[in-house]
Amino acid sequence: MKPIVIIPTYNERENIKELISLIRECAKEHDLHILVVDSASPDRTADEVIQLQKTDSKIFIFNQTTKLGLGMAYQDGMKWALDRGYDRIVTMDADFSHHPQYLNQFLKESETVGLVVGSRYAPGGELRNWPWTRRILSRFANWYAKRITGLPFTDLTSGFHCFHGDLLKQILHDPLRADGYAFLIALKFLAIVNGATYIEIPIIFSDRTKGDTKISKWVIFESIFFVWKCYFQRHRINILSDPLKRPKEEMFATKNATHL
Repeated sequence: MKPIVIIPTYNERENIKELISLIRECAKEHDLHILVVDSASPDRTADEVIQLQKTDSKIFIFNQTTKLGLGMAYQDGMKWALDRGYDRIVTMDADFSHHPQYLNQFLKESETVGLVVGSRYAPGGELRNWPWTRRILSRFANWYAKRITGLPFTDLTSGFHCFHGDLLKQILHDPLRADGYAFLIALKFLAIVNGATYIEIPIIFSDRTKGDTKISKWVIFESIFFVWKCYFQRHRINILSDPLKRPKEEMFATKNATHL
């Protein structure tokens, strides 16, 4: 296994050093590499990462020339990782909403499934430090997306994943024409289209304590309409009643991804 964690950043200088330190502490048993994809942060997040590289040769940085959105940040990072032979690709936020304590479990589960998703809404999952209005909006958004897309996940807008490299290559075969929450839904949609096995791991999701949220009205607006693109592609979904029982050699069905 050759795992890497991809962390997209925009103005996360307050968080990135502490987060990387916590990743190292929580995943000591793995030879885990870290790739920070920085979207030209004005707060010089990249400079902080460069300083960390001086004492940790397993930290890498991909500098985007401008802010291109979450979807492009992840795609740049994923392609970088696949080109270098990484076969387990973890994605997580830089604001501690995704705690590194789950990394060992993610990597263990990835030995038998193609996609691991950290879910706030799976049994045992939890939201912390969120106002009730945001909780209701998030719950409704996931119900709405699940209802329209037909996808089997409880947390479609989760950005905490672990992909098997072979599955991710299939997903990225065609460009993912989406950003923000829509991009996170698209990843899961194309995983199912490509016949991937999956499992959801319940996580405790906490709101950020440092820095500002990057969620815009456009991101929410895009995701509302994006799910209808998935609706018209629902015939491509082949959901098994119990995907975990599929033989390992059938983990990845050979299918062509669709443009989203």
